[in-house]
Amino acid sequence: MSRFSANLGFLFTDRPLPDAIRAAKAACFDAVECHWPYDIPATDIRAALEETGLPMLGLNTRRGDVAAGDAGLSAVPGREAEARAAITEALDYAEGISAEAVHVMAGNAAGSAAHATFLENLSFAAKAAAARDITLLIEPLNRHDAPRYFLRTTDQAAAIIAELGAPNLKIMFDCYHVGRTEGDLITRLHDLRPHIGHIQFASVPDRGAPDHGELDYPTIFRAIDEMGWTRPLGAEYRPAAATEDSLGWLRTHR
Repeated sequence: MSRFSANLGFLFTDRPLPDAIRAAKAACFDAVECHWPYDIPATDIRAALEETGLPMLGLNTRRGDVAAGDAGLSAVPGREAEARAAITEALDYAEGISAEAVHVMAGNAAGSAAHATFLENLSFAAKAAAARDITLLIEPLNRHDAPRYFLRTTDQAAAIIAELGAPNLKIMFDCYHVGRTEGDLITRLHDLRPHIGHIQFASVPDRGAPDHGELDYPTIFRAIDEMGWTRPLGAEYRPAAATEDSLGWLRTHR
């Protein structure tokens, strides 16, 4: 039976992150994950995790200058120093709260220079993460939501992982992003299984709760179970109202 992680970048956002962790526990999630927790002392997050017994699966590197349109830095030529500072910050924070993974955000870029920059920064990150027993994740984003994002397909992500050859670099396979632009979801999950470090989900195309839309999540969750996947699946969707009112799917799949 599938287990589930609450992505606190989207769920329980009406309260401080430590209280969101407690709310996820009360809702019977098996784990939590977040986006950018850096404004909150790591000691506060650790305390909430220890109180609830929930593992923190991962967090993201900073996006950069959000007002200027940054969506990460690690594939952006000329901003290597900023990218590596963001990677180090994320690894430090992850270690402080015993988070299992860091999602290295590529950013808006294209071309061979961006590819080379991303590989160089990922090589730096992989070595630093290995010393702390932390997994690195890279996530393809769909062209509708992130038209200028460097990493756009699961094939591109798999090729980068093969080229770098770092055993602690994996794909964050978001069923929502893959469903919006690639399709053939279950086949892709099977084919990429050795390279996947985390799986997330939301309805397609509105990124709502997984109880409607183009993807049949009961079938997808069953296929993931049959693959032998045992780690919690990340609920990264936007509730239409209060998070608690959107959790019928969770009660069904428990």
